[in-house]
Amino acid sequence: MNKNILIIGIIFLFFVSSFTSIVFGHNIETKKIDIELDKMLDNLRFVCTTPGGFSEEKYEYYSKMLLEQYSSENSNDVLSTENIIDKSEIHKISTLTLLSQDLMNSAWPMKCHDIRHTSQSPYSTGDNPGTEKWRFESSNWIEEGIVIDNNGFIYFGDFSRYIFALNPDGTEKWRFKTNGWIWAAPAIAADGTIYYGSWDGGLYAINPDGTRKWRFGSGDSIASSPVIDEDGTIYFGIMGPGDNGRIFAVNPDGTEKWHYDTGYWIVSDPCIGDDGTVYIGSGDTYLYAMNPDGTLKWRFKTGDIIQGPASIASDGIIYIGSFDDYTYAINLDGTKKWEYSVGPGTETNPSIANDGTIYVGSDKLYAINPDGTTKWSFNPGYERFIISSPAISADGTIYFGTNIGEAAGGEIIAVNPDGTEKWRKQIANKWVDSSPSIGEDGTVYIGSAYDMGKGYLHAFGPQETNTAPAPPIIEGPHNGITGESYDFRLASTDPENNPVKFYVDWGDGKSEWSEMAASGETIKCSHTWIFDNTYNIRVKAKDTFGLESDWSYLEVTMPRNKALQNTLLIKIFDHFPFLSRLLNFYPLIFSHAST
Repeated sequence: MNKNILIIGIIFLFFVSSFTSIVFGHNIETKKIDIELDKMLDNLRFVCTTPGGFSEEKYEYYSKMLLEQYSSENSNDVLSTENIIDKSEIHKISTLTLLSQDLMNSAWPMKCHDIRHTSQSPYSTGDNPGTEKWRFESSNWIEEGIVIDNNGFIYFGDFSRYIFALNPDGTEKWRFKTNGWIWAAPAIAADGTIYYGSWDGGLYAINPDGTRKWRFGSGDSIASSPVIDEDGTIYFGIMGPGDNGRIFAVNPDGTEKWHYDTGYWIVSDPCIGDDGTVYIGSGDTYLYAMNPDGTLKWRFKTGDIIQGPASIASDGIIYIGSFDDYTYAINLDGTKKWEYSVGPGTETNPSIANDGTIYVGSDKLYAINPDGTTKWSFNPGYERFIISSPAISADGTIYFGTNIGEAAGGEIIAVNPDGTEKWRKQIANKWVDSSPSIGEDGTVYIGSAYDMGKGYLHAFGPQETNTAPAPPIIEGPHNGITGESYDFRLASTDPENNPVKFYVDWGDGKSEWSEMAASGETIKCSHTWIFDNTYNIRVKAKDTFGLESDWSYLEVTMPRNKALQNTLLIKIFDHFPFLSRLLNFYPLIFSHAST
């Protein structure tokens, strides 16, 4: 008896202790996730602060997405400090010293093109007509720059936490997922390794085939695009630890070389001078000049936070913008050469043309002579602001994206070297913060925040040959009730991967053009029929170069709505069909009359 009671007591204590451990462990894990989420929301507030002030609209969109992703996915690895080297890569990494590890010599291997951040392409866009030759539908917004390797493959990240690799024709090659947003552009090493940072705190090294080489855990969100030195060292900044910022130097094998803490968070992208000095801005208002061994060379104070990159002219002069309304030119010894007022301030790269002109985005695109005087300024239009860092082609054309109002749209604009507009295209319903890049064939690439949770990579450029898109696929109901709205899904594949739009004839005297869609992308169109009849819907696709497909057809039968069937008005329309056709153009009038 006593023995049985003892056994039962032991079992009871076992279950109690197990249950307590589970609950206690769950509470610890929940608390950890809550702390991480609070920290990332604070990071988000910092990033949503622009020279014009805090953007409530952007913060609302971003925070909503962040909370949804946190609630739907496992977040245990967020902000992890764990360093991972895949076992299959150990032998390869041991031979890294035998390989070239500096920046790849390609059309656009990193943000702002090169380690000096000139954003100057050696390739002309003189034959680029500003036609969108393809677009790639991303899983979410593309907020940063696009890079291109020496085979023409294109790399970028988005807010769905993926890094993408595309073929030159815009089709997907592979994708690699992290546990955090990708809010930084990748950088490509000479051996093809792709380096990029994530909001999960990891700096990732990805092989050209899309497999992971290693992950370096920084411990805090990364929104700083990396730069690669000639010895293979990778530099970047983070938003932490705590209220500090940290500059990291990481060896090409994924081990830490050194770090240096600043007074506040870092989202600025580092650049490297000819003597190996690393320049990076911080939220503590300073531009830091770091020696290659991790010691401070000097720091230059501005009047407000710095979020944008620095750039370096051929004579070694450093340019940096601040939220204090100015862009600065700084001598090699850290003293100020000149300052230039740029509206409410800037977070774009001070891009440098071959003639030394510095281009800075803000409320306008400012063209500044090397001596700090005005060359010209270009006004992009009412309620437009530039966060996208300008890219410069060999023919002198300047490309950048815009924000229209508060999340009311975004464009890509091309400006001639004399400050006149060449062309512009609206490519987003929200904004375009992504910085353009330029391919070897003169194609201009830029990302967009097209709509809530939807983004595209857009490619603008010439095309040698063209074939009409395939007849559209139409999916939707074959019958319904008058007075109700019905959704139809349309898709068409273009042989050259050109974007397409659809012309829809609803068969009742009404027709419309859809918005532009990527080749193969399914879009939705809706329509309401007022009168009973059998309608022949016909749809054709048209690509961006003007070629149209053959028609596709779908028959839809709309029986008379029983609620209206016996009304005097319907009987009149049965006797006078021309009135029915006339009122198809005035459904609101008919609706009012029938009530």
